[in-house]
Amino acid sequence: MAPTDLPHILTTLAPAAWSARASSRARVAAGLALTIYAGHTRDQGTPYLQHPLAVVAILRHELGVTQPETLLLGLLHDALEVDPSSETLVTHHLGAPFAERLRAMTPDHRLEQRPKAPGDETRWRTKTAALPAEELLVRLADRIHNLRDLAASPNHERRRKFVRNLTDFHLPLAYAARHLSPHLEAAHTLLNAEYVHHQQEVRP
Repeated sequence: MAPTDLPHILTTLAPAAWSARASSRARVAAGLALTIYAGHTRDQGTPYLQHPLAVVAILRHELGVTQPETLLLGLLHDALEVDPSSETLVTHHLGAPFAERLRAMTPDHRLEQRPKAPGDETRWRTKTAALPAEELLVRLADRIHNLRDLAASPNHERRRKFVRNLTDFHLPLAYAARHLSPHLEAAHTLLNAEYVHHQQEVRP
């Protein structure tokens, strides 16, 4: 397994063909990712940073994304969820508009650092459905990787919940948004493939 260090993050982002300003932001974002995700692990017991790197890889290699800011959103999409206090750091280094985009992609109960309460799931779905195309694309790439990573999760109820959410929300949302861009159309195709793969798990 490749180390999750600065060179590996930059290789995943592949900013060599970007403008000088975008390449500089890539290095800054990579440093932030190392700082913010450090010490956090996923449900599967893997270093958290491996997940956003996988999301970036899906965006680049499977959805055809080349826009630097979209890829940086992919890298830091869970930053405020993992550490809400990092918003100040993100704002200082990447600007308030970028931090605000991350806020729009983060569940409110995570931003407020409180347990999930009744109604939060509905509010999160409403918030996700209102995302602009690029942010929605990142969230769909995030869902694609989460679904692919389910087999490694020891929590069977979590696995069933992810598949239910796929059929109840994410797949219909991706279908409705597929006309907005070729990237979103490709995301719908990948999510549908995940549905075919996982539908056995939701059968009684």
